Amino acid sequence: MSHIGAIRVSLPPMKELLKSNDLVLISYIRHLLAEDGIEAVVFDEHMSAVEGSIGALPRRIMVEDEDFERSRNLLGKDALTKSG
Repeated sequence: MSHIGAIRVSLPPMKELLKSNDLVLISYIRHLLAEDGIEAVVFDEHMSAVEGSIGALPRRIMVEDEDFERSRNLLGKDALTKSG
Protein backbone atom coordinates (compact mmCIF):
# COMPACT_ATOMS: atom_id res chain seq x y z
CA MET A 1 0.00 0.00 0.00
CA SER A 2 1.43 3.36 -0.97
CA HIS A 3 0.60 6.76 0.43
CA ILE A 4 1.08 9.36 -2.26
CA GLY A 5 2.05 12.70 -0.78
CA ALA A 6 2.37 11.36 2.77
CA ILE A 7 5.69 11.94 4.44
CA ARG A 8 6.63 10.12 7.60
CA VAL A 9 9.37 11.72 9.66
CA SER A 10 10.90 10.18 12.74
CA LEU A 11 12.53 12.59 15.19
CA PRO A 12 14.42 11.64 18.32
CA PRO A 13 12.91 12.63 21.69
CA MET A 14 13.17 16.41 21.96
CA LYS A 15 12.72 19.15 24.55
CA GLU A 16 11.65 22.75 24.14
CA LEU A 17 14.60 25.05 24.64
CA LEU A 18 12.90 28.33 23.79
CA LYS A 19 9.54 29.75 22.74
CA SER A 20 9.53 33.16 21.10
CA ASN A 21 7.92 35.39 18.49
CA ASP A 22 11.27 37.11 17.86
CA LEU A 23 12.55 35.75 14.55
CA VAL A 24 15.93 37.44 14.98
CA LEU A 25 16.42 35.84 18.40
CA ILE A 26 15.43 32.43 17.02
CA SER A 27 17.90 32.78 14.17
CA TYR A 28 20.67 33.90 16.55
CA ILE A 29 20.10 30.98 18.92
CA ARG A 30 20.05 28.48 16.07
CA HIS A 31 23.37 29.94 14.90
CA LEU A 32 24.91 29.67 18.38
CA LEU A 33 23.75 26.08 18.74
CA ALA A 34 24.98 25.10 15.27
CA GLU A 35 28.42 26.55 16.02
CA ASP A 36 28.58 24.19 18.99
CA GLY A 37 27.42 21.21 16.92
CA ILE A 38 23.90 21.09 18.36
CA GLU A 39 21.11 20.56 15.88
CA ALA A 40 17.97 22.55 16.62
CA VAL A 41 14.56 22.21 14.99
CA VAL A 42 12.07 25.08 14.90
CA PHE A 43 8.50 23.93 15.52
CA ASP A 44 5.43 25.98 14.54
CA GLU A 45 7.39 27.83 11.86
CA HIS A 46 4.56 27.69 9.37
CA MET A 47 1.75 28.58 11.75
CA SER A 48 1.94 32.16 10.47
CA ALA A 49 -0.09 31.02 7.47
CA VAL A 50 -2.87 30.00 9.84
CA GLU A 51 -2.67 33.11 12.01
CA GLY A 52 -2.51 35.58 9.13
CA SER A 53 1.25 36.36 9.41
CA ILE A 54 0.82 38.66 12.42
CA GLY A 55 3.37 36.85 14.59
CA ALA A 56 0.93 36.02 17.39
CA LEU A 57 1.90 32.36 17.71
CA PRO A 58 5.37 31.76 19.10
CA ARG A 59 7.80 29.40 17.45
CA ARG A 60 9.60 26.77 19.52
CA ILE A 61 13.25 25.81 19.30
CA MET A 62 13.57 22.12 20.07
CA VAL A 63 16.75 20.15 20.76
CA GLU A 64 17.34 16.47 21.36
CA ASP A 65 16.94 15.37 24.96
CA GLU A 66 20.62 14.51 25.19
CA ASP A 67 21.62 18.03 24.03
CA PHE A 68 19.20 19.93 26.27
CA GLU A 69 21.44 20.68 29.27
CA ARG A 70 24.43 21.49 27.06
CA SER A 71 22.21 23.85 25.05
CA ARG A 72 20.96 25.62 28.18
CA ASN A 73 24.51 25.98 29.48
CA LEU A 74 25.67 27.36 26.13
CA LEU A 75 22.89 29.94 26.12
CA GLY A 76 23.45 30.96 29.72
CA LYS A 77 20.64 28.88 31.27
CA ASP A 78 17.95 31.50 31.88
CA ALA A 79 19.44 34.44 29.99
CA LEU A 80 18.37 33.33 26.49
CA THR A 81 16.10 30.37 27.20
CA LYS A 82 13.28 32.24 28.97
CA SER A 83 11.97 34.45 26.20
CA GLY A 84 8.42 35.29 25.26
